[in-house]
Amino acid sequence: QVQLVESGGGLVQAGGSLRLSCAASGRTFSIATMAWFRQVPGQEREFVAASSWRYGPTYYADSVKGRFTISRDTARITAYLQMNGLPPAATAVYSCAASTTTVYSALTRYEYWGQGTQVPVSS
Repeated sequence: QVQLVESGGGLVQAGGSLRLSCAASGRTFSIATMAWFRQVPGQEREFVAASSWRYGPTYYADSVKGRFTISRDTARITAYLQMNGLPPAATAVYSCAASTTTVYSALTRYEYWGQGTQVPVSS
């Protein structure tokens, strides 16, 4: 099993920045991909960004390219999501996810999920 704990969420003004963290523990040697998803109440969970855990290639949803950056610290077993230029439409609960296979946006391929952290963006 892998446990994921997010942190760093909170209220931010439109145009502001925020960095989310996702600390992994447990059988972390099995992680191949880590990703961030977000969900607005009443809507489906949406892919945001993913990173190969060992080799580093990153992938982004078109809606966040150029503004969000996913990174990882393999020594701390932590993934990050740097979010810049946040618009009110980015308001959501952001969750990190881990997969034991190389996947990107396929939500159903992620076996482990954090509880999520809220990011309200005020206009």
